[in-house]
Amino acid sequence: MRVFGIDPGSRFMGYGVVEDLRGRPVHVSHGVIRVDPEAPLETRLHQLHQALVAALVVYRPDTVAVEGVFTFRNSRSALILGHARGVALLAVAQQSLPVFEYAPAHVKRAVGAGGAGAKDAVGRMVRTLLGIETNARADATDALAVALCHLHRGNSILAGVNQRTAPSRRSVKGLLGARLSSGSRRPEVRG
Repeated sequence: MRVFGIDPGSRFMGYGVVEDLRGRPVHVSHGVIRVDPEAPLETRLHQLHQALVAALVVYRPDTVAVEGVFTFRNSRSALILGHARGVALLAVAQQSLPVFEYAPAHVKRAVGAGGAGAKDAVGRMVRTLLGIETNARADATDALAVALCHLHRGNSILAGVNQRTAPSRRSVKGLLGARLSSGSRRPEVRG
């Protein structure tokens, strides 16, 4: 099973791809979708959507795991993050992929960083669990943590979910270019 994890954000959206290889999590890729922080919100959301759809087409996951919302003191920040999450969920729905949401505290516990663990603790645990040596942005390691969280629970959750059929191949030239910065090799496209 291949899981695509998403850590939503309106300027930096982290993604991480892991696979279950005979009961062992394997790192496929990770990165951050970056958009111009000075661009209007609607432009940033459009760019996030295009880049995320392109990444989903390239990595062809079986399922997607998204970090859930948490409490914000600033209502404007919460609203903007909600827009970014909506774009992520739309991109996933357009690919007809099942999506699962996990609370941040649950994700942290799933990777052994504790429910109140700091982002650097999550990053260290993700690097240890996946055997990767990189100092990726927290957005990317958080996305990998979400994907790992789903892998830990995946067998019981997906027992009743039918496997999707692979989407038709689409040209992603230009969409992956400058918007995705990958922290790993690109896997061959399954098909």
